[in-house]
Amino acid sequence: MAKAPTNKPAAGSGKKLQKSEKDEQVRKGELSYETEVAAVQEKIKPKGTRWGVAHIFSSKNNTIITLTDLSGAETVAVGSGGMVVEADHEEGSPFAATQAAYRVSAIALEKGITHINIKIRATGGHGSKTPGHGAQAVVRALARSGFRIGAIEDVTPMPTDTTKRPGGRRGRRV
Repeated sequence: MAKAPTNKPAAGSGKKLQKSEKDEQVRKGELSYETEVAAVQEKIKPKGTRWGVAHIFSSKNNTIITLTDLSGAETVAVGSGGMVVEADHEEGSPFAATQAAYRVSAIALEKGITHINIKIRATGGHGSKTPGHGAQAVVRALARSGFRIGAIEDVTPMPTDTTKRPGGRRGRRV
């Protein structure tokens, strides 16, 4: 008995998922995320105040934004530099962080969030203790999107006394 043909690609065929039309228009320069945020602000008038927390993880290679409710249990929106740029080396740039922040803010405004607290985190531990280039750009973009910012806090994990750094006594030999 012959198998009926299916529309699904074969496993491991390497076929990529199609991007949305808005993402294609942004890439071509026909549309910007800023105009999308402005359109959402015009459409939706908030009824009272709803608070959220923007968790920003910014390293030198990427910037990840997670917007949650105040308890942190429910995720409202997620965005990262890798979601908005094509090349891997551009993921940590301020431009990619700004575009990701506009994308997150458009989703959050649709869900009625008006006020946010911001928590910025760097790699910490053995890694860098300072946030990457995208952190400041994200804060600026969220403020421009129409959110009222309550507090900005640095939550980078700082070791008080830690295990030995990698590299050995004479350091990493290149």
